[in-house]
Amino acid sequence: MKKTTNQNIQQKAALFSGIALLIMTFAAFFAQGYVHSSLVMDGDAAATLKNIQASQSLFRLEILGWLIIVIMDLIVAWGFYVFLKPFHPGYALLAGWLRLLYTAILAVAVSHLVLASRMVQAPVSGMSTDRVAEQAMGSITAFEAIWSLGLIVFGLHLIAVGLVAMGTRKIPKVISMLVVLAGFSYSIIHFMYGFIPQMESFTGKLELILMAPMFIGELGFGIWLLLKGRKLTINEY
Repeated sequence: MKKTTNQNIQQKAALFSGIALLIMTFAAFFAQGYVHSSLVMDGDAAATLKNIQASQSLFRLEILGWLIIVIMDLIVAWGFYVFLKPFHPGYALLAGWLRLLYTAILAVAVSHLVLASRMVQAPVSGMSTDRVAEQAMGSITAFEAIWSLGLIVFGLHLIAVGLVAMGTRKIPKVISMLVVLAGFSYSIIHFMYGFIPQMESFTGKLELILMAPMFIGELGFGIWLLLKGRKLTINEY
């Protein structure tokens, strides 16, 4: 009975994690890939303010997208831990805590977007447009910097997940290796962005090269969880 109960919980964890990863992917495409990249002009606070003022509802939808991602991250942190625990309790717990830490960092980052939105909607009386633009851009820059630091932790989380996956018989080795590669890619690239700014040009090129494994790694694992992981039985470990 206990085996059956644990198996059911593990299968549900795989299902919920897979669904959460897919929702998160679509939310990230919208929030970062579409809205943020459209409204925020690097190094141009005035143009960024103008864009946000003209599309305040869209900017609020971006924030909503990030909040959805934070919630989905919490589900994934729980789901990965429950699913991976039978394979390796220690690494599963480490991966879970790293995901929670990353989620907390992301939540702090998103709070800066909320501050930027408030500045644009209700600037302090008497504050010049240039000053509003400067402060709003400062909050947006803080969001990007904090999130980037969080992605170093996110990469470590994926490495832990990938190492557990590589030690199992049922999770395809190619998926396990892609998850590990994605983890190393996230951690290295965002470490370079945060701590070696003089190499930003090279880091940007490296990120373009590693974009595919970074994207495919976790998403591929999520799809596998939906298609195969939720059907695993105790004797298949």
